[in-house]
Amino acid sequence: MINPPFARQVQVCRCPLCGLVCADEATPGVRRKCPRCQTVLPHCQPEHSHLSWALLLTSMILYVPANIFPVMHTSFLGYGSESTILSGVVAFWRSGSWGIATIIFIASVIVPCLKFLSLSLLLISRARKSVWARCERARLYRITEWIGCWSMLDVVVVAVVCGLLRFHALSEAEPRSGILYFGLVVILTMLCALSFEPKTLWEDKQ
Repeated sequence: MINPPFARQVQVCRCPLCGLVCADEATPGVRRKCPRCQTVLPHCQPEHSHLSWALLLTSMILYVPANIFPVMHTSFLGYGSESTILSGVVAFWRSGSWGIATIIFIASVIVPCLKFLSLSLLLISRARKSVWARCERARLYRITEWIGCWSMLDVVVVAVVCGLLRFHALSEAEPRSGILYFGLVVILTMLCALSFEPKTLWEDKQ
């Protein structure tokens, strides 16, 4: 089987905006632009691996306070309590709301941890220019990018609960700092996925 050549091997590159195929004449220190739309050509764009790693590591660090600090304060008939993500899941489970508890657990624990693992795998394999399971890693990137839009489910649940439990002296719910950290974790992992260049999965050491 004959492997098709990469664009750089035939010395051409494609403009990411208008699609014009240009000659690859990379010059150190010179940012070449597309002659049609003046967009910086791909081989001239700066490497985003450091940015991706910084976003991923920051999100991992923020995930710790997101689980330690309370995400919501609720009060009923003068008695108040604060709950973290996991204690909220347990409270929903014990109250019989198994579906809500399962959804929050998946969105708040399983999905973020899987995103940490998948983004780490993608970044490490790109740094090593690995040829292992390229199709599977490309599929993993698409799944990671798609699932990012559902990661704010826990934040939405807190916002809905705070909006519903507004009966002045009878009951009240307010967000706490933990939900802010969790929201930052979701945003940073989404930015990490966006900063990752999936085409680099197909680059090798040649």
